[in-house]
This record gives sequence, C-alpha cells and structure tokens, in this order.
Amino acid sequence: MIIFRNRPYQKEQIMEYFLHRLHQAQLLEAAKRNISQFLERVWNIGYSITLDDYEKRKLGIFNQLNFLQIITGILVPIVAFLTSKKFPLQNWNVAILPSCISIVVLLLNSLKKYHIALLCYFIFYPVFTCFIYINGLNLGIELTFVLYGILAVFFLQDLGYMLFVISFSMVSYFMLSVTWKDYRYQLEAYNYTCYLINQGLSILYIFYGLYLIKQESTGYQFKMLLKNRELYKKNLEIEDQKKEIVDKARLLEQQASVLDEHNKVKDKLFSIISHDLKSPMYALQNVFSNAQKFDLPAEEIKEMLPDVVNDLNYTTALMENLLQWAKWQMQSNSIHPETIDVNRLVNETVQLLHLQAETKKIKIRTKADLFVSAWADRNMIGLVIRNLLSNAVKFTPERGHIVIGINESPSCVEVYVQDSGRGIRKEDISRIYNEGFYTTNGTNDERGTGLGLMLAKEFLEKNGGRLIIESEPGTGSTFSFTLPLSK
Repeated sequence: MIIFRNRPYQKEQIMEYFLHRLHQAQLLEAAKRNISQFLERVWNIGYSITLDDYEKRKLGIFNQLNFLQIITGILVPIVAFLTSKKFPLQNWNVAILPSCISIVVLLLNSLKKYHIALLCYFIFYPVFTCFIYINGLNLGIELTFVLYGILAVFFLQDLGYMLFVISFSMVSYFMLSVTWKDYRYQLEAYNYTCYLINQGLSILYIFYGLYLIKQESTGYQFKMLLKNRELYKKNLEIEDQKKEIVDKARLLEQQASVLDEHNKVKDKLFSIISHDLKSPMYALQNVFSNAQKFDLPAEEIKEMLPDVVNDLNYTTALMENLLQWAKWQMQSNSIHPETIDVNRLVNETVQLLHLQAETKKIKIRTKADLFVSAWADRNMIGLVIRNLLSNAVKFTPERGHIVIGINESPSCVEVYVQDSGRGIRKEDISRIYNEGFYTTNGTNDERGTGLGLMLAKEFLEKNGGRLIIESEPGTGSTFSFTLPLSK
C-alpha cells in the first residue's frame, strides 16, 4: 500500500495511471510531429529543383504567410459573426475575400506559377482589403497595408512593381485610416475583442514577416559565407593543383629536352660507330691484305706505319671513350666519388700518352710534385685528364711543348693542360661550352669526334667541377678544370 493524492491505490491502478499518462504524451508527440510535417508540406508547396536556395527560402516564407492569412482571414470573421449578430451576413462574405486570394496564391505556387502568384497577392490583396473598407466595414485591419509594403520590398525583384505596391498600400492606408472615416459598421463598437484581435494579428504579421525575412536572410548569408569559404578552399586547392601541373609540365619539358639531347648524342655515337670506328679497321685490313697479297717490301710497309699508328691512336681513344660512356649509361648516370691522389693520376696519364707525344717529338713537362687529394670518381677524372692531354698532343705541332700541372686553393683543386698549339677561336670555344660536340683535325691531320670533350665536360659537372678554356689563335690553349677537395 502507498499513498497517492491522499487516496490509497493498488499497484495495478498506479500502473494504469502512468500508462494513461504515457499514452497521452505519445498522442501529444504524434500530434506535434503531424503538425510539423503538415507545416513542412505547406512550406514546400511549389518546390522545384530548378529554384536556387534563396528562391526556395522566399517561396517557403510566402507559403507560410499565406497559409496563416487563410486561417485567420476565415476564422476571425466567423467568430465575429457568431458573437455579433448586428453585422449583415453579406458584409462578412466581403470580409473573407482577402483570404481567398491566399488560397489562389497557394494554388498558383503549387502549379509553379511563382511570378503570377506574387502579382496576384500584391495587387488583389490590397484591392480586396480596400473593398472591405469601401463597403463600410472597419474591421481594424488597416495595418495590413503596412505589411504589404514591407513584404513587397522582400519578395518583388522588379523595381517598378515594388514601387507601385508600396505606393498603393501607403496611399490606401492614409485614405482609409486617416481621411475617410465614414463607416456604417465599426467592429470596434460591436465586438471590441475581435477588433483588438484583428489589430493584434496585423501587428503580429508585420513583426513575424520581418522576423522570417531577417531569419532567412541571416541563414542565407551564413550559408553563402560557408559556400564562399568552401569556394576559397577549393580555389586554394585549384591553385595548388595548378602550380603542381605547371611544375610537372616544366619537369616534363626539362625531361623532354634532356631526352632530346640524349637522342642527339646517341645518334652522333651511332654515326661514329658506323663510320669512324670501322674506317680504321678497314685501313688496317687493307694494309695487311696488300702486304700479304702483293708481298710488299719492308720499306713500303714502314711508310704506311705512321698512318696506321694514327688510326690506332684514334681508334683506341674512341673505344675508350665509348666504353666509358656506355658504362656510365648502364650505371644510370651514377658516380662513385672517393679520395683520389691527383698528382699520381696526372703522372699515370702522362706515362700512358708519352709514346703518342714522342711520335711528334712533343715534350711534356709536369708540375705535379705536391700531394693533392680531391673528392671525385677516379675513373671519370682519369678519362678527363687523358682526353685533355690527348687533345693537346693532337693540336700541338711537332717539337712543341705541353705543360700539365696542379694548383691548390682553399676551396678546390685545379688541373691544367697548357699547349703551344694553334689555339681555338672564340666562337669554337662557345660551341664546346654550349653544344658539347666539336672536332677538327690535328696538326698532323689526326682525326677526332668531339666525344672526348663532351664526356669531359659532362663528367666534371657530375663531380662538382667545371671545365675552363683559355685560348687565342696562334698562341696555344690552356684547358683546366676544378674539383672539390677531399673530405
């Protein structure tokens, strides 16, 4: 037993009471949900995916205001008629005419005749309101003329229509409320409560209309602000993508340029292999074939030997350059730097080429007595020194001289090869720097391909050095290059 409202109840009765209250709460919740769904359907009358977001918001406000005006425009006259029998029935029929306009407006919106619905509302609603007053009825709804002017500013986009509605509403308000006061039926005198309700509804509509307009405008502005922020982010992403595309396009252009240069080099190399490399082989074949076939005397064979030696020197240098280039390409253009003794490398190269120099009676003098170490790929730098020294021998006349030496500075090692040859013109030096391939015959008509200088220049760049050429026609040349000091 428990005490509930001062009366004893059994547990079953208490449970029944709470179930009844729960059922009522559920019914109330269902009613709220149904009303909300109904109002949402009213809000979405005439909804179309072709409307933009702002137009959809305006349409919803317009539908809601017309629906409320239908309810109040019909219920208030009916209540006033039932509570006051002094007004003729035909006068109340006139009083509900404006609400009929709202019904027509909602029907036009449902048919997606939005422009006609707006014109119908803002033209016929003030006209029918005026018609009520002209028929001698003063129902206390003159403030609705102010409402029409306010709503016209928000809903009408055409400036001419908007000014017409505002002017018509304000003139009607002034004429009917201030100037013309001769009304046969004053609702204020017969039913003051309904009169106050009408006045209050007019004021409520004005403020509610302003509230909806303000709320929707704020919501629209906030949504536009979010959209602008999203657009700004999208623009930043697009700019980043654009920069990335530009960078990739620039990289592709660079790669295409590099590939084009490589293709040119390969074409040149294939030309060398197909022509220059086989020509000395054919020459040697002809010499030995003639010696065997015609039993040439030793004197004639001896006369041919200088040309054979030149061809062999040319072929040996070419083969070495080609093999080194092929090796570098197969290793994906990679280098293997180490600490190298530059002095020892110079002396080894001089020893390797001394026979070639003695053939032309050229004296090679070295100035590489100090121990100097550099940080570079030994095989590459050895090829560079051999090519520079071989070129110096080729372009130095007989009984000339060549000096090869080393200088050391706090930041780098410099190796130079100075000859007393015929020199190089400035435009040819530019070709060596820019094009890579440059060749001409030596002082004893030794041939060249230009491949050696190209590889020397490229190998030096890969090792952090650079090739320097100083020359004047007739005074000799100095080819030098720098390398970083050993770490």
